[in-house]
Amino acid sequence: MQAPQDELNKNPPSMGARVLTGLTDGICGIAVAAIVLVVLIQVVGRLLDSPFSWTEELTRACFIWMVFTGVAASIRHADAARVTVLLNYFPKFVKNSALPIYVLCNLIFSTLTIWTGLYLVRQQVVMHEHIATLGVPSWTVGIVLPLSAALSIFSLIQSLKLHRNIIAVTEISMQE
Repeated sequence: MQAPQDELNKNPPSMGARVLTGLTDGICGIAVAAIVLVVLIQVVGRLLDSPFSWTEELTRACFIWMVFTGVAASIRHADAARVTVLLNYFPKFVKNSALPIYVLCNLIFSTLTIWTGLYLVRQQVVMHEHIATLGVPSWTVGIVLPLSAALSIFSLIQSLKLHRNIIAVTEISMQE
């Protein structure tokens, strides 16, 4: 039996998979780098007794972007939390329905998050909300909610293609 990584190397990723990887991992990487840089600026400012007022808000905004796009990346890698140990105690029909339940719950949650996120962003735009210390519209942070939920749906589709055995509770995935 070949390792899952060996199976991935046989088929090069599609253009859509590369774009999805670039978006999720790229946004997360940029957000982490920005957090490190802004916190470093904040520390230097405090050491010089001249702290910057905008660093806390920008760190928070980058953290929000990192967390929400990280969810999409986690789904793409099938790293989302699963209760496979608990499923061992259920009858076989429950184990067999683990994959459809996983997919359905992800789709419902992501769809509701898109809807709620768009409502939130619309409200921020209509109310002309701004982040006071940064001087930027609040929707620039809020837009990550529907964006990451949409990325999560595409990540779920990619994950089903690449990691179906890991997501589904099969005898092979239980031994790993």
